[in-house]
Amino acid sequence: MNVNMFQAKDTVLQTDNEEWVSEPHEVEELPLPPDFFWGAATAAYQIEGGASQDGKGKSIWDTFSHLEPSRTNGENGDVACDHYNRMSEDVDLMASYGVDVYRLSIAWSRVIPLGGRNDPVNEDGISFYNRLIDCLLARNIEPIITLYHWDAPQELYNRYGAFLNTAEFKADFEQFARLCFSRFGDRVKKWVTYNEPYIISIFGHHSGVLAPGHSAATGHDTRTEPWRVGHTIVISHAAVVKIYATEFQPVQNGSITIVLNGHFYEPWDANSEEHKSAAQRRLEFYIGWFADPVFLGKDYPSQMRARLGPRLPEFSTEEMRLLRETAPINAYYGMNHYSTKFARALSDPPAEDDCTGNVEEVATNNEGKMLGPVSGMSWLRVAPDGFRKLLNWVWDRYHLPIVITENGCPCPGESQMTLEESVNDTFRIRYFGLYLDAISRAIYEDGIIVQGYCAWSFMDNFEWSAGYGARYGITHVEYDTLVRTPKKSAYYLKQSFNERRKKRD
Repeated sequence: MNVNMFQAKDTVLQTDNEEWVSEPHEVEELPLPPDFFWGAATAAYQIEGGASQDGKGKSIWDTFSHLEPSRTNGENGDVACDHYNRMSEDVDLMASYGVDVYRLSIAWSRVIPLGGRNDPVNEDGISFYNRLIDCLLARNIEPIITLYHWDAPQELYNRYGAFLNTAEFKADFEQFARLCFSRFGDRVKKWVTYNEPYIISIFGHHSGVLAPGHSAATGHDTRTEPWRVGHTIVISHAAVVKIYATEFQPVQNGSITIVLNGHFYEPWDANSEEHKSAAQRRLEFYIGWFADPVFLGKDYPSQMRARLGPRLPEFSTEEMRLLRETAPINAYYGMNHYSTKFARALSDPPAEDDCTGNVEEVATNNEGKMLGPVSGMSWLRVAPDGFRKLLNWVWDRYHLPIVITENGCPCPGESQMTLEESVNDTFRIRYFGLYLDAISRAIYEDGIIVQGYCAWSFMDNFEWSAGYGARYGITHVEYDTLVRTPKKSAYYLKQSFNERRKKRD
C-alpha cells in the first residue's frame, strides 16, 4: 500500500462519528511470497447474460429473478454484463490488469440445458467455455473453474427438488462434472465443486431470499430442508472429488476443492464465557458444518448434533467411508471472506427452525462499539483484524493451504456515484490494502500458508437479490451501454502485488 494515498484518512473512511473496536490503521506495505498468485472472480449468472442464447436452458436464477413481485430489485440477469458476447474484450481487460488467475463458473444449464445425466449436451455452450479457456491461456491467465455457483438447472427442481433428493442430485452432478472434466480438464488445472454451500442451504432453503426462494412463507419445511440440502452438497462434493481423483487427475494433473464463505465472529461481550462460546458455535454452524466432513472426513460438529438432533441428517457407513477417503484429496481451503460480526448468545429458547445455534449476529458490541467503517453494504465493515483471526481459525482447525477465492467491498454510496466518482474508488483501495496486509502478517508472523487471492469482483455485475445496486467491481460497468471502465483499484492491485512480491525476491 502506498501510505501517502491514505493521508487524508477522514475523507477515505467517512463515518457518522461511530466508535470502532479496532480502528483501521496505516501500515507499511508488507511482502508476499514470490509464487503468490492473484486475480479476480466472477460467477456465470452474474455476468454472462445470454439467458436463452444458443440453446441455454433455464436455471433457478432465471426463474427467481422474474418472480412477481420481484425479489431482485426489479432486475434480472438476462443481459447482465453481456460477457457471453463480450468475452474476448473482457479477457483483454483482465490481462491489462496483470492478473495471474481468473476464477469463473460454468452455467450448468448452458452446457446441459435440462441438467440431467441422460439429457442432451449443448455443444454451443461447450464451445463458449472452450473459447473462454483458450482465450485466457493465450494471455497467460490461469482459469480456476467453479462447477456450481448457485444456478442449478430449473428442470432438476421441477423433477425432484434438486438438492432435496440426495441420490438423484448426486448422480446428475457427477455427470455434469464428468462432462466438464472431459471437455475442459486438459487445460484447466484448478477445479472447485461448490461455491458457498452455506448460502445455497440457508439463503436458498431457509430465509428464501435467494433462489430457489424456499422459506416457511412459501410453504417449505425450514426445520429440515437446509440440513438436507447441506448434506447433499457434502456427499456430492466428495463423490465428484473421487471421480476426479480416480478418472481424470492421473492424466490431467489438476487439483480440486470446495469454496466456503464465512465471517469471523467476535464475542458480543469479550469478558463473557457465554458470548465467547456463542462466537465459536457460530463459526462451527457456519463453517464447520461443511469443512469438518469435507476436510477432516468427520461427522458434523458436535454442537450441531447436540442442538439440531434429528433435524441434522446422519452419515451412513458408506458416506463416512467416502468422506474419509476423499478428505486428503482436497487441494486447499477456498475462502470467501468479506467482514466480521459480533456473536451474541440468545437467552430465550431457539426457534423450531433455528439455524444459527441460537446466536444473534450484530454489528455493535455490548459497549456500543462497531467493528469498523461501513462499506456500501450495511453488513460489510472494514475489519482486517477479524480476517487475520479467521485465517488462524481455519489453519488451526484444518491445517490446509488457503486460497482467498473472494474478497472485496462496494464503496459507500457507489451506486449513486457518477462514473468519475466511481472509478476513483479510494475506499475500496484502502480495504484491499488492509486485507492484503492481514494476509502478509498471517503468512510471515503466524506461519499460515496462503497461496493466492482473488478480488471480488472483476467487474460490477448482477448482485443477486440486490440486483445492480451494489457495485463490487474493480471495473465499472455502465449498464445502459455495457461500457467497461477500469477503476483505480484495478491498477492499485496490479502495482501492489508486483511490489509485494518483489520485496521477497
